[in-house]
Amino acid sequence: MGKKIINYSIKIFWIFVIGSVFGFFAEMFYALVYTRTLEIRQGLIYGPFIQIYGMGAVAYYILISNIQEPKKAFFAGVIMGSSLEYLCSFFQEIFFGTISWDYSDLFMNLNGRTSLIYAVYWGIIAVAYLKIVYPVFQRMEPMIDKKSIRIVTVFFMLFMTFDITISCMAGSRQQERRQNVPANGAIDEFLDRVYPDELLDRIYNNKKDV
Repeated sequence: MGKKIINYSIKIFWIFVIGSVFGFFAEMFYALVYTRTLEIRQGLIYGPFIQIYGMGAVAYYILISNIQEPKKAFFAGVIMGSSLEYLCSFFQEIFFGTISWDYSDLFMNLNGRTSLIYAVYWGIIAVAYLKIVYPVFQRMEPMIDKKSIRIVTVFFMLFMTFDITISCMAGSRQQERRQNVPANGAIDEFLDRVYPDELLDRIYNNKKDV
């Protein structure tokens, strides 16, 4: 039982990472097609990761992998993806006072956090996942038992934990600075010095203050 839990956790972790990296390049491609410019969009301070795509990949794996029919996968992806998109936007606004997308000008949007067209995109991705990505994951599963993979996973888990933690701390401290809240202790002073507004605005170039 313990081995199964460990293997499942490793699998979920790498699905999250792969999904996050896919999201980084997907956003770059989207910007290139629709704005004719090369935009580097990141969800974390370090590395090519956009974590909402990683969470979407995990949700696909958990909820869609057992669906056989593409039509059902499509509608499951529509519901799951749009719900995830809405919740991520909502909590980003609550905790950091910013939003990274605003669909207010799109047809059938919900509070600007998600919209019909993007829900359809999530559905299409769900079908692609079911038909293309999931079979690849199944073929790669035996690699989890390799010692080298487990060692790499541990180090990468530590890195991702640090990356997510410092990104959240820096974003939260930026919100405080914009509310003229002075640094309270050594940690705040460190965040102000190492992660100033100029750096964070360059990394999160598509976010907007609410």
